[in-house]
Amino acid sequence: MSFSFENTFDYAREQDRTDILHTYRERFLFPQHNEKDVHYFCGNSLGLQPRSVSYLMNKELEDWGKYGVEGHFLARNPWFSYHHLFSERLARIVGAQPDEVVAMNTLTVNLHLLLLSFYRPANGRYKILMEAGAFPSDQYAMETQVRMYGYDPNDAIIEIAPRAGAYTIEEDDVVAAIEEHKDTLAVVIMGGVNYYTGQVFDMERITAAAHAAGAYAGFDLAHAVGNIPLKLHDWHVDFACWCSYKYLNSGPGGVGGAFVHEQHGNNPELFRLAGWWGNDEKNRFKMQKGFVPQNGAASWQMSNAPVFNMVAHNASLDIFEKAGLDVLRQKSLKLTAYLEYLLRQVTHLSFTIITPEDPNKRGCQLSLLFAERGREIFDILTEKGIVADWREPDVIRIAPVPLYNTFEDCYTFYKILSEIK
Repeated sequence: MSFSFENTFDYAREQDRTDILHTYRERFLFPQHNEKDVHYFCGNSLGLQPRSVSYLMNKELEDWGKYGVEGHFLARNPWFSYHHLFSERLARIVGAQPDEVVAMNTLTVNLHLLLLSFYRPANGRYKILMEAGAFPSDQYAMETQVRMYGYDPNDAIIEIAPRAGAYTIEEDDVVAAIEEHKDTLAVVIMGGVNYYTGQVFDMERITAAAHAAGAYAGFDLAHAVGNIPLKLHDWHVDFACWCSYKYLNSGPGGVGGAFVHEQHGNNPELFRLAGWWGNDEKNRFKMQKGFVPQNGAASWQMSNAPVFNMVAHNASLDIFEKAGLDVLRQKSLKLTAYLEYLLRQVTHLSFTIITPEDPNKRGCQLSLLFAERGREIFDILTEKGIVADWREPDVIRIAPVPLYNTFEDCYTFYKILSEIK
């Protein structure tokens, strides 16, 4: 996919004028800088607050006040079945069947719960394969999972790193490592999008390679969900989990999500930690012994839905429904390409764009690796009203999110960066 861009403020303004998603920006609240909206490029860390959150929160507060405990059944969105509000919409976002997804807990909690089901060392299979430099929380989770079974992480965890002199991982190396360790491999767990470089992994190919080796395939979709097209069901991914506070704009510590392919979710013999909200709904209030898992990913639930924590999620998913994933992706491709085009004209500062150039290998993120002055430049950008993300030791991450970022935002970022001496 190629675009023809111009390095002018008028061009950026014209792109915004003809952008059918431009008005969606008005559905979000922006932090202020000198009494003006900041240029917010940090949606890959924490998305902006939808304006509708306060209205929807007040509805739940009113129902709590009006009904008390009876709100579980009498609230306008009954709390007993509140998690069902998300099934259809999340399924469309991640490419799943509605009963393959559930909104629950938080990301790393869900990762541990899913690994307790899918990482079951036996018959010489005990190794986990993952990307080197994964988000620390994932690294900690893998370390403790293998230790729980008495293994040494240095032996049981296989990490695939970029080749010498490269910034991103070759998928051929991932597939080759899966083949090399096929007799001892239990699980392949990768990030759908690497948080540091913004590299998108070919989840379908990796899943197929894992299955050919007799291993399960799972993904942490923290930086993928709401960002890139996903087809978890069709790719035959075994399990996945994600947070909702980045591209899904559902607030700090917002409810996480999980996917379990129907072949596993509808298998009551597959081990999972039991809780009463994962039990068969028809018998939930009979208070009987003997866990009977309901069908699908919802059987991994342990406790009732944290309703107030889920309100922002409800608001944001409504916006995704109205905007349309295909339209969002098309704008994302163009907006990210435009920002890349502008940044490549800044030649006096010593930085490298380490995010892949191939649009199919990235979402709406560009990671700028600075050879020098990186933190200083980040601080100058902040002083000028640019909200970006600093990652140690030397990277500034920029996320032009199609729901609320504009071409003018990108041009302004470029101008401010280009004027730094």
